[in-house]
Amino acid sequence: ANLAVRTREDPRRMTQAVLAAVHRINPDQAASDVRTMDDVISTSVARPRLQLILLGAFAAIAVLLAAIGVYGVLSYSVVQRTQEIGIRLALGAARQDVLRMVLREAFALFAAGAALGLAGSLLLARVLASLLFEVRPNDPATLFTVALVLLAVALLATLVPARRAFRVDPIEALRYE
Repeated sequence: ANLAVRTREDPRRMTQAVLAAVHRINPDQAASDVRTMDDVISTSVARPRLQLILLGAFAAIAVLLAAIGVYGVLSYSVVQRTQEIGIRLALGAARQDVLRMVLREAFALFAAGAALGLAGSLLLARVLASLLFEVRPNDPATLFTVALVLLAVALLATLVPARRAFRVDPIEALRYE
């Protein structure tokens, strides 16, 4: 049998009074495991809370690894084309046109990766559904936010090496080829 008592006082201070009242009614009644409702609720949500913390930590690590991967792939693809960019500039191409070309190709790579990532997340959504509380596993706001973060990383990964490539002396680029 369980007994729940509501009080305006501190529940821990009321324990002795409640136990005394129970023993006045039935002196043979055993009373054990006296806990506050806060303790009961805390114990009942401990496992889901741990799962939430672990899931959040793994999600943050996954986004960080994805950002590092996107940055590495896109910056490498631009660095590989440094000589080509220098030659285009030496032959009279406008910087805006070259930058637009580099951004277009980087966005194509990003779009392909984002499409594959979205497909993978939708496939794994059913597995994660049991771990989530009041959040759908394919929550559009979450997917959109992660895509925006990775798009920002992709732009940074493209613009930083492209800016370096624009500084290449066109004469040196032609001489190297």
